Amino acid sequence: MLTTEPAKAELPKSPNSLRLTLWVLLIVYIFNFLDRQIVNILAEPISRDLGLSDTQIGLMTGIAFAAFYTFLGIPIARFADRPKTNRVGLISVSLIIWSGMTALCGMAQNFVQLLLARIGVGVGEAGCTPAAHSLIADLAPPEKRASAISFYSLGIPIGSLLGMVIGGMIADAYGWRAAFLVAGLPGIALAAIVFFVLRDPRMSAHLKAAEPKPAISTAEAFKEILASRAFIMLAIGGAMAAFLSYGKATWTTIFFQRTHELSPGEVGFWFGIGGGIAGIIGTFAGGWFADKYGKVNRRHVLTAPAIGMLLAIPIAISAYWVENWWYALILIMTPTFLNSMYVGPAYSCAQGLVPLRARAMASAVLLFAQNLIGLGLGPLFFGMLSDGIKPMAGDESVRWVLYGAALLGLIPSFFFWRASLHLNKELDQKG
Repeated sequence: MLTTEPAKAELPKSPNSLRLTLWVLLIVYIFNFLDRQIVNILAEPISRDLGLSDTQIGLMTGIAFAAFYTFLGIPIARFADRPKTNRVGLISVSLIIWSGMTALCGMAQNFVQLLLARIGVGVGEAGCTPAAHSLIADLAPPEKRASAISFYSLGIPIGSLLGMVIGGMIADAYGWRAAFLVAGLPGIALAAIVFFVLRDPRMSAHLKAAEPKPAISTAEAFKEILASRAFIMLAIGGAMAAFLSYGKATWTTIFFQRTHELSPGEVGFWFGIGGGIAGIIGTFAGGWFADKYGKVNRRHVLTAPAIGMLLAIPIAISAYWVENWWYALILIMTPTFLNSMYVGPAYSCAQGLVPLRARAMASAVLLFAQNLIGLGLGPLFFGMLSDGIKPMAGDESVRWVLYGAALLGLIPSFFFWRASLHLNKELDQKG
């Protein structure tokens, strides 16, 4: 079995501090999720304008992005794991592509054009997170890795918050097309800043002069990853958590518009800010708990995600049940907080369970499971289910779909607990 080489032994000291790298990558990830998630708040006005069904909304918000994002993620991650690959350059190019394609969404005249533009966003974003996780894992010591990846992962709730607020407000004032343009164009300028501010530690003169170790093959990387029972449980738990998270994110925004009769701007502002703040705190808390209690027993790295997913179920059901939208909004912040705690712990575990030269690949495999099953199928499945029960439930179909989504939180809770049982043994083996 391959062993994990210590990052310090292969990489020279980075010309950037870990703090600078984390802040710059956080801003990139904020744009990543802003461009990815803005379509959720715009789905209802797009649907009215282009005459889309709930199933088409699910396709547009989910599988159109996720299919290309996930399948391209693995070969791009293999490229990122090559010793001579400049990961900063890869992230910069990816940022240009997904930002440009987001702007093109605003120029779509029909469903097919919008679907193709969303595919382009997925193609661009596939190059970001595996390379970013690899950079962070090289720079952060193992005992601080969960917090570092959780800090980077704050881009998820912050970007989603900004996407909801900015998208909703601009859609109310100028229409959904303008919202896509405003979201996409600034990222092209940001790409140049990223390229000139950050440097990949691999690109230092010291490392270039040394004889690089050959990259392990794709087959070897897969063998190493799939040999880990903890990783397999993590992948299943993460995939189901993402399935519910992305599905609920799309259809909760639509729920507030259809059932509570709020405008896109109102939903974007109130649900975006409330859910965004809860997600930010939850993501940060997940990394903090993992580092603090993981020092005592490494299985506790995943304790907070397992318990959090379980506690969120009855509170989420209550949020969808109450008739007053203010009460619903307040209640839904707690499950959003609890369900956000898994991100940093899951990805930090993944980085510790594989060799140094397979770290980007490990992130890509985890992202593959999360995004193909989660982002790709979550919104689509809930949309198809909503269409299917409409003859019985009418306008309340989305509410009943969300009840079921809340109950399914039992599944990721179980698999995170199962993964935690293997962490001590497998992390000891990796040294």
